Amino acid sequence: MSSEQTTLEHLQAVSDSLETGATMQIRYLLNGALPAQDVARLLESSPPKERKLLWELIDHKNQGEVLQYVTEEISIQFMKSMDTERLLAVSEHFDNDDLADILQQLPETLVKEVLASMTAQNRARMEALLSYSEDSAGGLMNTDTITIRPNITVDIAFRFLRRHNELPEMTDSLLVVSRSDRFLGILPLTKLLVADPEAKVRDIMETDCDVIYADQSAAEVAQLFEKMDLVSAPVLDPDSKKLLGRITIDDVVDVIRDEAEHSMLSMAGLDDDEDTFAPIMQTTKRRAVWLGINLVTAFTASYVIGLFQDTLDKVVALAILMPIVASMGGIAGSQVLTLVIRGIALNQIGGSNARWLLNREIIVGLINGLLWAAVIAALTVVWFGDWQIAYVIAGAIIINLLFAALTGTLLPIALKKLGIDPALAGSVILTTVTDVVGFLAFLGLATLYLI
Repeated sequence: MSSEQTTLEHLQAVSDSLETGATMQIRYLLNGALPAQDVARLLESSPPKERKLLWELIDHKNQGEVLQYVTEEISIQFMKSMDTERLLAVSEHFDNDDLADILQQLPETLVKEVLASMTAQNRARMEALLSYSEDSAGGLMNTDTITIRPNITVDIAFRFLRRHNELPEMTDSLLVVSRSDRFLGILPLTKLLVADPEAKVRDIMETDCDVIYADQSAAEVAQLFEKMDLVSAPVLDPDSKKLLGRITIDDVVDVIRDEAEHSMLSMAGLDDDEDTFAPIMQTTKRRAVWLGINLVTAFTASYVIGLFQDTLDKVVALAILMPIVASMGGIAGSQVLTLVIRGIALNQIGGSNARWLLNREIIVGLINGLLWAAVIAALTVVWFGDWQIAYVIAGAIIINLLFAALTGTLLPIALKKLGIDPALAGSVILTTVTDVVGFLAFLGLATLYLI
């Protein structure tokens, strides 16, 4: 049985128990019968009122573990209502990088209280993480590194490791640093295990290794891990080259998943942290912005149509065929836009190949335009028995598909240079362009040749 089916079954059981008032059964499920991941899924799958009741039934000692697995938006909702003591207890379950992401969204007074209650070492680490944006390598890294000096022997390195009760997760190598914490190289555990106990670390460590600088973007980090098949990588200060922390593959998997969700939801103008069961007003405000933007673009297209009202009054068939032109342009443009956005995300598109890509898309647009113009023209003749209208719609299809190819290629590149997310704004602008150009071409040609 899939985890999704199990979650739905548990959700139904909890819902039935809430209706009958059997809170003891629910408390049992939430505090031991179900793993923390399943409890988190239950919270995410519950409407606000039920979610609050479920959260209150979770024992305080278990809340921190559950919060690790819910979305950031839901974590913040719960943590904002906690006092400092409970917040500190909950935060112990988070990795430093995840906690830093959440603290950046909490009120400043609460953040100061949390930092003040930490030890000097933990506070310094957390402040270092908070100084970087959450979508950078510095915001993604964790500070749980195990470092050694280059002048010690393998035997001493083993003794040092045995002092630890456990190693940090995803530890595949030890990080070699100087006394000033300047990064020197790595010592893979696989090499450490078979090395001569009397050998010096400097003689067996690897200096030619992949490093990440704190100001690199999370997307660049994900690409490096994918390209080099890394499990972990050190993060350095870009100026001093001092070791700041490390990034592990589990964090990179989260980045890849978040980017995929971001691309999908951005096409609809939604936030990638969108809560499926968010309160009504919160959801309404988020969607209202994009509905307003869409209204402006719709009025723009309607204004263009209004310019040719006399033409539409005289040739009614144009009103019937007009949506075909806009639809064909919209689909063709979306195909190009999606391809280019993907290429930008993978760092495959730059100044050296953008011109070639543009030329190819224009040629493809022209070929498809000629092909489908012929098909649509033939169908128009069969439908209306008018060759002139057929010629007009064929010409409009060719023009609109060429503009769709041009806009779909250049628009995301231009938005990226302006610092605007192409996935978020690209589709709205593209739709406006293909609608306006399609209507303008179709009705303009009709005015010239039919009236």
